[in-house]
Amino acid sequence: IAYENDYVKPEIQTGYDLEIVWWRHPVIEKIEKNFISNELFFDKKKFVHIITWPNMGWKSTYLRQNALIILMAHLGSYVPAKQARIPLTDKIFSRVGASDNLFVWSSTFMVEMQEVANILHNSTSESFVIIDEVGRGTSTYDGMSLAWAILKENHDTIKAKTLFATHYHELVDESKKLSWVSNFSVAVSENEENIVFLRKIIPGSIKKSYGIEVAKLAWLPPSVINEANNFLANFENTH
Repeated sequence: IAYENDYVKPEIQTGYDLEIVWWRHPVIEKIEKNFISNELFFDKKKFVHIITWPNMGWKSTYLRQNALIILMAHLGSYVPAKQARIPLTDKIFSRVGASDNLFVWSSTFMVEMQEVANILHNSTSESFVIIDEVGRGTSTYDGMSLAWAILKENHDTIKAKTLFATHYHELVDESKKLSWVSNFSVAVSENEENIVFLRKIIPGSIKKSYGIEVAKLAWLPPSVINEANNFLANFENTH
């Protein structure tokens, strides 16, 4: 499999730094012939990455393929990348997706908070964590406040290598208070008629989530799209 799919032998090391160059998702690249490769680098000075994404920007792919490559390396497998230096990792944690547990009366938000609690109680500086859109299941300000507190707890106390994806763009400004955070986003090309998600990770943040554009791609009625755009414009002008 490694030979047929151009995998590389990862370097397993006992230090802190992690570097994966030109990696791919081993499953999706079988379906998507023009898979866009990216890179990931962590060290003790930059071990939390806040990633602001447009919707439809391959966020889940990016988060999961990093965790998957780390897991493959620890299994003794070659990995889909050009080069990989992987530190010994004690645990991999994932807070991705939405699900409830009606049997024990847990809402989707409660399940989300339980998963985050598990991460905060059990992760260490040797762990790898992916967190996707934490705080969505409650009011905007509640969710944003929780997302900030979770981010800060990991940064100040736990120090796990973390990919923290969010649509709360306000966290980008607040993160300037934190020494070991880097901000990244996905490149987008747009004009008055079209939008193209380039699936390439670049330094810096974005201030737009493109939710209404994605709703348009999903064929919501034009009257709904127009009303949403009008409401958004009024809301942004008053806040």
